[in-house]
Amino acid sequence: MRYLGGALVGMVLATAMGAALAETGEIPLNPALRDRFYFGLGAFYPRTTTEVQLDSTQLGAGTNVTAEDSLGMDGRKAVPNAIARIRFGERWRFEAEWFQLNRDGVRTINRDIQFGDQVFPVNSQVSSSFDFYDLRLSAGYSFFKRPDKELGVGFGLHVASYDIRLAGNALGSQQEDVLAPLPVISVYGQFALTDQWAVGGRLDRFSLNYDKFEGSLSSLGLDLTYQPFRNFGLGIGYRSLFIRMSAEQDARALKFKQTFEGPLLFVTASF
Repeated sequence: MRYLGGALVGMVLATAMGAALAETGEIPLNPALRDRFYFGLGAFYPRTTTEVQLDSTQLGAGTNVTAEDSLGMDGRKAVPNAIARIRFGERWRFEAEWFQLNRDGVRTINRDIQFGDQVFPVNSQVSSSFDFYDLRLSAGYSFFKRPDKELGVGFGLHVASYDIRLAGNALGSQQEDVLAPLPVISVYGQFALTDQWAVGGRLDRFSLNYDKFEGSLSSLGLDLTYQPFRNFGLGIGYRSLFIRMSAEQDARALKFKQTFEGPLLFVTASF
């Protein structure tokens, strides 16, 4: 959460700078609010916590496992991140953002672990893999739009993909993969501080119970961008993603709870 506090302080300071510029009568013309096409590519460095449980129709409720502590997976890792935004007319925009986190672990477990139909006894060595990606797609409408600022609402999806596998020497393995399209409602804002500096923020939220999915998602994104060249720039940001989900598949229930929080560094191109 310390990154969130720092990012929020930066947003407050940036907004104050923008207000000061507005009082002088100067209206910044920043490419981030004017260009039709905007792309970003960078590195996301999240701190991650993961709890996962795979129930079985044969053996009942599975063991709740913390991937970082119980399975020896990294709790922090730099991963690729990509952003795209396209504007349609004055007020409509379409956005996409993606990151992927693949991890492996090997650990001698200190308790019995039931994962689906497989039981791994205490003191056995378990190797595991946990591959995850999140693809955010959103269409938004800016109900307030000026050359140097905009506020809007959007509707879209966080498409979350999970591929989880546990295996033990001479014990067999258990694997489960789930693709969960999670609908979200978003609010966003973007503000030009100068012709080169701009800040932006976005909040996604959903809670649902439909078909084979049940759970909730919250996501926050904050960005500060600097564009010293007409079509290229740099950015620093903060991302958080909180997912709690239960998904039924193949007569089994996969339950997971994940958090991702950390800084983002990226380069931008717009035209």
